[in-house]
Amino acid sequence: MPQTVLLAEDDRAIRHALERALTLEGYQVTAVADGVEALAQAHKNPPDVLVLDVMMPGIDGLQVCRVLRAEGDRTPILMLTALVETADRIAGLDAGADDYVVKPFDVEEVFARLRALLRRTSAVPAGGGAVPAGGGGPEGPVREAQVTDRQVEAAGIRMDLQARRAWRGRRELELTRTEFELLELLARNAGIVLDHSTIYDRIWGYDFGPGSKNLAVYVGYLRRKLDEPGAPQLIHTVRGVGYVLRED
Repeated sequence: MPQTVLLAEDDRAIRHALERALTLEGYQVTAVADGVEALAQAHKNPPDVLVLDVMMPGIDGLQVCRVLRAEGDRTPILMLTALVETADRIAGLDAGADDYVVKPFDVEEVFARLRALLRRTSAVPAGGGAVPAGGGGPEGPVREAQVTDRQVEAAGIRMDLQARRAWRGRRELELTRTEFELLELLARNAGIVLDHSTIYDRIWGYDFGPGSKNLAVYVGYLRRKLDEPGAPQLIHTVRGVGYVLRED
């Protein structure tokens, strides 16, 4: 059975072009022109993935996303946005979106991001591109992550992989799908520096190149959700290499 896509885009030319491209790629597409229709279709025939334009009349893409997430719908959502400021992209992530593409976009990039969203699994193994983060260096020895089929615990973070819930200490974290998977990858490899290409490959299945700010945006937003006043920062940037999860 072909995978189903619900596309909501008010620009007729873009909607028709993307609908045709997705259909030729093998998806079964339902295309609508506004957020009201998108919600109606999502309730009537839940798709495998949603592609939502941010700027639509009436109910926009962000509102559609918020409504579905409030209902407990965890269907992957890819946002299409002409807004290039980081704050605007963060608004989409805060609404519960899993990824975004900035207009004008290359349709191959849309395909790549959809494939990544649809093939994600909860288990992300450790792999190449990892560099030990100073096991006996200035920060002292790093405690290894405690990993089971159900849970990952590292650096004061506890994750229930089956329920897709996460806590820092006693505080539960409200994470989007992408944030959860990024945190899981970092937690599984606590104390190990993961380079940018490794993270892109494991989370998105595609390296968007050195000019992309996609990863930096997600890391920055995940930090905001993890950080607590007076508590050590957990996600550290290793300049020119990547990121590592550890307690200072």
